[in-house]
Amino acid sequence: QVQLAESGGGLVQPGGSLRLSCSVSGRFLSDYAVAWYRHGPGERRELVADLTSGGITDYLGSVKGRFTISRDNAKNTVYLQMNSLKPEDTAVYYCNIRGSTGRHWGQGTQVTVSS
Repeated sequence: QVQLAESGGGLVQPGGSLRLSCSVSGRFLSDYAVAWYRHGPGERRELVADLTSGGITDYLGSVKGRFTISRDNAKNTVYLQMNSLKPEDTAVYYCNIRGSTGRHWGQGTQVTVSS
């Protein structure tokens, strides 16, 4: 059974940084493409960052240059480094992996950007 557990969310001031982590158990992360989604208040869920198993990345336009997705296959962990955070980045952030066993989601971690 594949399980994902996010951590690292919290309250941060505008301009601050956070690093989200997603620990994966039950499968080898190297077999999967990984992504981060977010669901803000009154908004649709949107793809924030994507990283294929081959190393190709894709980012939501509004986070390009500020957010970086990465993976450590040895630790079975996915990361999202978020810099220069803005109030509009406030959302629940979800880790997602996709591969031969389908798509799997974490429970989400709240990120609030506010002064």
